[in-house]
Amino acid sequence: MKTLKKGSKKLINAWAFYDWANSVYPLVISTAVFPIYYTSMANSFANTEGDISFLGTHWNPTTLYDYTLAFSFLIVAFCSPILSGIADYTGNKLKFLKGFCLMGSLSVMGLYFFDGASTLWVALLCTIFASIGFWGSIVFYNAYLPEVAFPEQQDKVSAKGFMYGYFGSVVLLVFSLVLVQKPDWFGITDPTLAPRITFVLVGLWWFGFAQITYRRLPNNVFNHKPDKDYIWKGFLELKSVFKSLGQHSQLKYFLIAFFFLSVGVQTIILMAGIFGSEELGLPTLNLILTILLVQIVAIIGAYLFSRLSDKIGNLATLKITLFIWGIVCFIAFVLDKNQPNIDYYFYAMGIVLGFVLGATQSLTRSTYSKLLPETHDHATYFSFYDVTEKIAIVLGMIVFGILIALTGFMQYSVLALAVFFLLAFLVLYKIKRTTHVC
Repeated sequence: MKTLKKGSKKLINAWAFYDWANSVYPLVISTAVFPIYYTSMANSFANTEGDISFLGTHWNPTTLYDYTLAFSFLIVAFCSPILSGIADYTGNKLKFLKGFCLMGSLSVMGLYFFDGASTLWVALLCTIFASIGFWGSIVFYNAYLPEVAFPEQQDKVSAKGFMYGYFGSVVLLVFSLVLVQKPDWFGITDPTLAPRITFVLVGLWWFGFAQITYRRLPNNVFNHKPDKDYIWKGFLELKSVFKSLGQHSQLKYFLIAFFFLSVGVQTIILMAGIFGSEELGLPTLNLILTILLVQIVAIIGAYLFSRLSDKIGNLATLKITLFIWGIVCFIAFVLDKNQPNIDYYFYAMGIVLGFVLGATQSLTRSTYSKLLPETHDHATYFSFYDVTEKIAIVLGMIVFGILIALTGFMQYSVLALAVFFLLAFLVLYKIKRTTHVC
């Protein structure tokens, strides 16, 4: 197939289409259907104190899920710098993208076999490998951004990817909602079967649509030729990038700010469904409708904030989103299941969250890309970006779980996340205004 030129519409669309393929995982599996299904299943075999047994120990179901995700992110944080360094030196970003995508999609489909206490280990193991597959592939997907788009295109291209992702994931979530709520329409009588079918659909969607991206993305654009010691070259590249951060203060401060905001953003995304189910007692239909609303508003938010960044700059726009994230934390803190019309309050919080969700994710990716020095080692630099986010998630999940154990309420865990948004807001002031990131 003919190699597409950097900046071409076809190449950009092919790159962005991987968001369409993979975004069903964070929406349906990480946020919507699986956390709610996991909670209902765990409650069905929990003891009188609400704990479940795993590896000979009694666990709070939410805490066990927290720590399982944290463990997966810790593995990604450890592995991705090594893999991306190797990928940069050998020019095999596409190969690694395909490998992690395959791992993730197969693991998601493996969740189908979680149907009770005896298969809890399947749920936790597949959760770990699906998370590793998704986030591992994102390292290499993000690293393609500087190779498919010029700096002046990257804000809009990054936003396009997230908008593709929101559209695609909404399509599958709507079908999943119908399947879960009206299983009799499909001749399904087992109450656990409908959500488990959605897990298989997510895996097939992710792997199937990724093939469109694979056909168009270039590989080894810089014609790297690996030597016999290319694995050790990957370590050396990683070390050199780490040292270079001392010479690029703008990039260093941005990574610090990104770390703090990721603690808040990613933890809220991962725990929103369980928060609504366990803390507010909302039924599955209300929860999935809220998450669906978040996705629709996120499409609008990503577009509007990308336009706003053209006028006032990336950094100023990010500060606005961080302020709004702080408001979301305080709204969640004051919510109580005994309040009248609690579902409407949850919907309102979802609208506010959705408005800044796509904008924050899109702007952080494009801003980081703009701050990179002139280099061919994009995957290695983006691995730092990825590792920063994953370690932040580990911290966020641990803080969330510890505060639940200490207080017995999730509201205090959410309120604590506001502190991290404040820290990110303050660190962004250390970054100087420039012509391309003003």
